[in-house]
Amino acid sequence: MKKGLLLLLTHTICLAIHAQVNSDSLWVQENYERKEVLIPMRDGKKLFTAIYLPKDNTEKHPILMTRTPYSSAPYGEGRLPAFHTRYLMHYLREGYVIVQQDVRGRWMSEGTFVDVRPFNPHKKTKQDIDEASDTYDTVDWLIKNISGNNGRVGVIGTSYPGFYSTMAALSGHPAIKAVSPQAPVTDWFIGDDFHHNGAFFLNDAFAFYSSFGKPRPQPTTVRPTGYPYPVRDNYKFYLDAGSLTNIAKMMGDSILFWKDLYAHPVYDAWWKARNVRPHLKNIKPAMLIVGGTFDAEDCFGAWATYKAIETQSRGTDNRIVMGPWYHGQWADNDGTYMGNIRFGSNTSTWYQQHIELPFFDYHLKGKGPAPDIKEATVFFTGENQWRQLPAWPPANMQPTPIYLQPGGALGFQKPAAASAASEYTSDPAKPVPYTEDVHFTRTISYMNDDQRFAARRPDVLVFQTDTLTEDLTLGGPVVADLQVSISTTDADFVVKVIDVFPDDFTYGGEPAPTAHSRYTSSTYPMGGYQMLVRGEVIRGKFRNSMEEPQPFVPGQPARVKFTLPDVAHTFKKGHRLMIQVQSSWFPLVDRNPQQFLDIYRAKDEDFIKSDIKIFHDAAHPSQIVLPVIR
Repeated sequence: MKKGLLLLLTHTICLAIHAQVNSDSLWVQENYERKEVLIPMRDGKKLFTAIYLPKDNTEKHPILMTRTPYSSAPYGEGRLPAFHTRYLMHYLREGYVIVQQDVRGRWMSEGTFVDVRPFNPHKKTKQDIDEASDTYDTVDWLIKNISGNNGRVGVIGTSYPGFYSTMAALSGHPAIKAVSPQAPVTDWFIGDDFHHNGAFFLNDAFAFYSSFGKPRPQPTTVRPTGYPYPVRDNYKFYLDAGSLTNIAKMMGDSILFWKDLYAHPVYDAWWKARNVRPHLKNIKPAMLIVGGTFDAEDCFGAWATYKAIETQSRGTDNRIVMGPWYHGQWADNDGTYMGNIRFGSNTSTWYQQHIELPFFDYHLKGKGPAPDIKEATVFFTGENQWRQLPAWPPANMQPTPIYLQPGGALGFQKPAAASAASEYTSDPAKPVPYTEDVHFTRTISYMNDDQRFAARRPDVLVFQTDTLTEDLTLGGPVVADLQVSISTTDADFVVKVIDVFPDDFTYGGEPAPTAHSRYTSSTYPMGGYQMLVRGEVIRGKFRNSMEEPQPFVPGQPARVKFTLPDVAHTFKKGHRLMIQVQSSWFPLVDRNPQQFLDIYRAKDEDFIKSDIKIFHDAAHPSQIVLPVIR
């Protein structure tokens, strides 16, 4: 009976959504028209731009623009995309001019595409172009050529389009009044997408560039094909593929950025030119930085962009919103859960209605009083509450070390033992998986997945507190500060901060039916769940410098210290805090041969085992510095 009622409810919801979709679709057709134009840039190249114009001419309209390398489809003048499937329908009903542009060298735009094209602060001639100048030229053309616009432009974009949004803020065009970089690509060597602290995120990089990176000599509307995977198990596929030398052969010789990755194995001038943070100065538009604390792709970028503006552009109206989301979930219809973790409310629609829509309505339309958007609006999981804060990290945050202890303990007192260490053997032939299940594509939910599968492996160290007698709230960056020794000359270190639920924990009841029910299970055993709150990796040879890697001396103690992206989580009374330490996270991260060499040139025979010690004694205390909110 209960299952039957659930199916009936699901069917009823689907019918209601279908009816709303039809109604919205008809409304858009009656009230908007689509124009396609090629907008000239200062160097003569023309960029394909789709413009959605309201037919109403009784008022002047603001412009909301997204620049993207992912296509401004559907192509063909007059064709309208399904705006009604997203909250963007609000912007249409408010009479915004919606603009979507293929960036230089992508899809139907002319010119040559450059990945994360470096910002040029010293442009002197018309040939000195970057994404900021392309934005400036586009906005200038729109203001001068779209009749009935009100002279105000907003720019929004998620992920790669988030990078182009940041570039828009640097363009200097006076018509740009509000910009929202969402999960913006910010630094591809330190923390976004394809590297974290120098460790190569193989799965994402290969899956993305094997199609996205294919050359496009002429403008086209044809999507590139992907790699013909022989097996639908990403762990097996990458393990069988072997070294990055082999994977380069699989990728072929036509993917320019793949060759760039291999040519720049350290944080050199080439990578630094693609780090936007040093340029985030004297920014004039109002900024709304948005991201997800469980974003598997650009969690780092949102925090880093916000902090760079705060420290380097103090006069900017700069706000950050971080919700408990996977990549882009803030724009979804359902933000009530991710994977097996529930949030107690629809965090996505709350953000849309209370933050983003009022932000643009105010700055671009002058609608209503100034929205009450705090400096930092951050959702704390565990307690499942939004906190609206005057600063981030919060002023009452105190960096507090918690120490690894003998016997797998974890406590706030320094270890007293004269000599103590925990050991494991890291074997590249049997790397620790990043998730328990078999997957073809990288999952979106591994960022808060159950870690019990990893805790049971002999090559994963586990340290945990006693049962907490009061809530423990963390808000800010986590610093891993390990004292280690290894038997080889290099190794990776993965540190995971985990919330261990009580054995009798249950959410109770069944989750409401959703369009994304494939990402969760109403029958998953939540008692004893080991929720990943934050995990991060560093390639050991970069422990002292990202520019000049250094080998370990086998058997000699060494310090490995690095910062994990910020967390916002409350460990509830009755839970435990756990730290896991391991040296592989596969195939999320490529395997380290555990020898000091250029891993991009490594051969299969270069991969060897490493015996790893993590010290926890009085002379060599390993600690995790937690951002405790008092």
